[in-house]
Amino acid sequence: MAILVVAEHDNSDLKDATHKAVTAAAAMGGEVDVLVAGKGVKDVSAAAAKISGVRKVIACDHVSLTRQLAESMEEVIVPLMEGYDAILAPDTTTHKNYMPRVAAKLDVQQISSITGVESADTFVRPIYAGNAMATVQSTDAKKVITVRTTAFNAAEEGGSASVETIADPSGPFKSEYVGEELSKSDRPELTAAKIVISGGRGMGSGENFKLIEGIADKLGAAMGASRAAVDAGFVPNDWQVGQTGKAVAPALYIAVGISGAIQHLAGMKDSKVIAAINKDEEAPIFQVADYGLVADLFKALPEFEAELAKVGY
Repeated sequence: MAILVVAEHDNSDLKDATHKAVTAAAAMGGEVDVLVAGKGVKDVSAAAAKISGVRKVIACDHVSLTRQLAESMEEVIVPLMEGYDAILAPDTTTHKNYMPRVAAKLDVQQISSITGVESADTFVRPIYAGNAMATVQSTDAKKVITVRTTAFNAAEEGGSASVETIADPSGPFKSEYVGEELSKSDRPELTAAKIVISGGRGMGSGENFKLIEGIADKLGAAMGASRAAVDAGFVPNDWQVGQTGKAVAPALYIAVGISGAIQHLAGMKDSKVIAAINKDEEAPIFQVADYGLVADLFKALPEFEAELAKVGY
């Protein structure tokens, strides 16, 4: 069995999600290759070659792949699938854009957001916003799968795979990458942070999110939010954690003023330790929290920050 994993990267750095997708692919058995598609990806390809368990890295370097748009990715991937039984990609916005197109071209059903691998054709994936887990078996000749990387450990490094360069996609394409506006922050990226502190509707306003900024700075944490806080305009959309936001699995997740709707839990329940602060002792968040504090957040947060200062943070 041969499996192709599509690398997650920003054209300069290989992301940890790639290592985790490789772990999922290895659990299926067989040989694992990694596709690095982008622009100026020589360093990314070299980094992918160091992942343990990877047989070969396939590099495709072309301007049309700068942001891995669906048309160009399809043209690269579909011909490659003649030599592979399955293709896996991290379940991120980038890959969710083109993987359905690949599945349609291959005339197979996509299996989305898997959290477990039972065998080469049987997988576990969440349904009903994570309230239930479905075990699904695919009889398709080619498997097209996205991986919820928070559910898998990262593959170790130490490999020495060969790097093969393939022909550029030829086009012509009806869409092209024009540009993007990225928010810049000195804090860790939300999906990669080891500590995340998130605020919810209970924060009351965007101004009150300053109460968790000091704590985040002291802990070196990323800041997140519930959908209710985002919809209320308290914070930007890219802070959202949940079913329709980002999935995170840090070592420590601190939920402040978040009731714990199932849509939010779907995006953070894989966190190693969950701590919650909420004045409502019946809040659903306490059902999943390892540590819970029933308190007024406007009193608890300043006290928390003061205690951190006392111990040297």
